[in-house]
Amino acid sequence: MVGRRALVVGDVMLDEYVWGNVKRISPEAPVMVVEVERDSSNPGGAANVAKNIQALGGCSSIVGVVGDDDAGRALASHLSEIGVDVTGLVTDASRPTTRKTRIIAHSQQVVRVDRESRRKLTRHAVKAIVSRLMDLVAHADIVVFSDYDKGMAGREVAQSVIELARGHGKRVVVNPKPRNVKQFKSASVVSLNQAEVEAATGIFIADDRCLHRAAKRLLNAVRPETLLVTRGPLGMSLYGPNGEAETVAAHMVEVYDVAGAGDTVVSVLALALAAGATVSEAAILANCAGSAVVRKVGVATVSRDEIEVMMSEE
Repeated sequence: MVGRRALVVGDVMLDEYVWGNVKRISPEAPVMVVEVERDSSNPGGAANVAKNIQALGGCSSIVGVVGDDDAGRALASHLSEIGVDVTGLVTDASRPTTRKTRIIAHSQQVVRVDRESRRKLTRHAVKAIVSRLMDLVAHADIVVFSDYDKGMAGREVAQSVIELARGHGKRVVVNPKPRNVKQFKSASVVSLNQAEVEAATGIFIADDRCLHRAAKRLLNAVRPETLLVTRGPLGMSLYGPNGEAETVAAHMVEVYDVAGAGDTVVSVLALALAAGATVSEAAILANCAGSAVVRKVGVATVSRDEIEVMMSEE
């Protein structure tokens, strides 16, 4: 995976953290008073995918939209500092940079405050994004689309990603939100968690039979080469284009925080595919990475060493 080049496309955001302690209840309302000790921020959303790729020894470029604000500049600075190519970031003064502020006390998230716009991208922004894609796709070994439903997954951008990648012989790994999944027809790999599959298909997954029925419906609607369903303690299920299924068993770990776990899974999956792994081999590595990252507080990354440790515990 080291040295492989990934183009990450999607909804970028700044993850902010307010760290503190709780010692009393407010006299103004029945809520906790968090005494702040420190603040921090990190790349989030699609930007966290790029960060994961860098942490694993890959090289990433990113295409997304930020606002003309301090948060957008901070996000670009964070990414540049870790070696991410940020020439694909488009500034749109009509919308804010997406920010998720998590208030954490005693290693537990107390509340999250979101600042964002989910409006459709402007025509000017879409044109700029497609231009950046045309410049960057040819230089990537693989393309990743990380959708957080903040506007990037419009039809023109989504299909431009897939068509440009196909034209250059590149695979596209997509982690879509349920309402946008049909925008990514003919992607190489579509990765969803079980709850997202239920939302996308309207099928409640009570057992494996229900899962297979939901997977078949998605395969027919989206036509990916592979559908990956992450199922938490039940592991992962892989489906080929004809519905053939394969299961990757879960690692039993103590879960502290699932935030960003999907980003980690798709990052490892993409880099492994870029390095020549089969989809099954890539899924096994991604499963180990996902199990490692949920043991950490906050949106985090994993290293190759941590993945190797998880592999040795199988």
